Amino acid sequence: MKLQIFDSTLRDGAQGANISFSVDDKIKVIRTLDALGIDFIEAGNPFSNPAEMQFFQQIAGMKLEHAHIVAFGSTCRKGAAPAQDNNLQSLLAAGTEYVAIFGKSHIRHVTDVLRATPEENRRMIAESVRFLTEHGKKVIFDAEHFFDGFKADADYAMQTLESAATAGAYALCLCDTNGGIFPDEAFCITKQVTERFPDRIVAIHCHNDGGLAVASSIEAVKAGAQQIQGTFLGFGERCGNANLSTILCNLQLKRDYECIPPEKLKDIYGSAMAIAETSNNAVPPNQPYVGMNAFAHKAGMHADGVLKYSSSFEHVDPSVIGNKRKFLLSEISGKSAIYDKLKNYFPALDKNGAEMGEIVSALKERALQGYQYEAAEASFVLVVEKILGKYKNSFDLISYKIISEQPAIEGKVASAIVKIRVGGVTKIAAADGEGPVHAMDLALRSALADFYPEIARVSLVDFKVRVLDSDKATAAKVRVLITTADSADSWTTVGVSEDVIEASWIALTDSIDYALMQRL
Repeated sequence: MKLQIFDSTLRDGAQGANISFSVDDKIKVIRTLDALGIDFIEAGNPFSNPAEMQFFQQIAGMKLEHAHIVAFGSTCRKGAAPAQDNNLQSLLAAGTEYVAIFGKSHIRHVTDVLRATPEENRRMIAESVRFLTEHGKKVIFDAEHFFDGFKADADYAMQTLESAATAGAYALCLCDTNGGIFPDEAFCITKQVTERFPDRIVAIHCHNDGGLAVASSIEAVKAGAQQIQGTFLGFGERCGNANLSTILCNLQLKRDYECIPPEKLKDIYGSAMAIAETSNNAVPPNQPYVGMNAFAHKAGMHADGVLKYSSSFEHVDPSVIGNKRKFLLSEISGKSAIYDKLKNYFPALDKNGAEMGEIVSALKERALQGYQYEAAEASFVLVVEKILGKYKNSFDLISYKIISEQPAIEGKVASAIVKIRVGGVTKIAAADGEGPVHAMDLALRSALADFYPEIARVSLVDFKVRVLDSDKATAAKVRVLITTADSADSWTTVGVSEDVIEASWIALTDSIDYALMQRL
């Protein structure tokens, strides 16, 4: 059975904290969702501000392969005729074939918030839908607070849907605006609606305040809903919206619904990464299906099992949606997981050889010191290089010195002096930085530049510090993770010490060492 997928990342999702889309961002999101085969893309409210209307005018001639752009607004105002309502006029001016308008379906919201009579609210709904329909629009009526309204007064909630349907609404959307319903309620109430309106598309729109938006959306589909609304990564106000990436994977892979064209399934992971990057937000690592750790294995028994029989610890094949299996290197990793991780770097490595035993022992010993390698694979590769005798030293550190200065001079608060030796040649370099690690990074690069000019293509992109034993206060060990990148790749290294500068230096030199080992 084909389901309609309605994405509101650019409208409802944009209401989430720390989400702000430029015009270029919006166009990128539209292109990504259209390429994936999403049916409807709610692009915003043209009445909300002039910039939104300009955006709709800008995309009016945009050629899309699959998706329909939807403009969002509300019913006409209390006591006003639709033809004189600027909000409805803006929906006409937006130039989209489909429009979504919301109206009250909870009796208390009608009387206490809108301060209108139940009859006036139904008039607003019916006349607004009819006005837009008569002007050639296909109207999706969003019944705001529908589930709470149904529990308060089922008859009136149904009457609001009747008003929209009779006036010609294309679809009736049941909104869990507060995000508090349970999946069994979503099923029972949606079932009554689909039976009452068999000739209309019934849509489900859940918020995630109770952590149940995905489950409730799926239950609504079981009850006959044909359209699912949400945001692709669950962005949205408060706790967010129903996560479409999770819903469509569950329904298409496990319940035989078609949410997007089957050949597009492999693009789900890449689409999630693209939308996350465009919105300047990271996909949570543990997000189902599309998170970096969705198919990550750490425990030795689990890793060994998944290598022998993938479905033992993976509910679907990650490659189907474009993700991939990942083994986390740690003190509880088994030999099979470590070998599988390293065979791409060291194809001649014998899984049952003595060297593998040394590698496993080294990993466990370094774990006692506070090292963890699941997020710092580059450092672990260097450890293995040394155990296997394959490590080629790029440079030797003779000394380094850090000087901190306050107040800052031209934004610089630290200076670093680094002395290294490369092939018998000694070099000293100094640099000012916005902090000690920045200064060390600049000084080390300056010292190495004459020997390895390619180092200019490498940059430090992330720096994290974690205290390992906080009960020791300022004497505690710290773990530093540094992520470095060039134009084609990125890698993370780790350092551990009671001295945050030393831990940073270990991670920093590993990052440069790894880059030089790859010879860029």
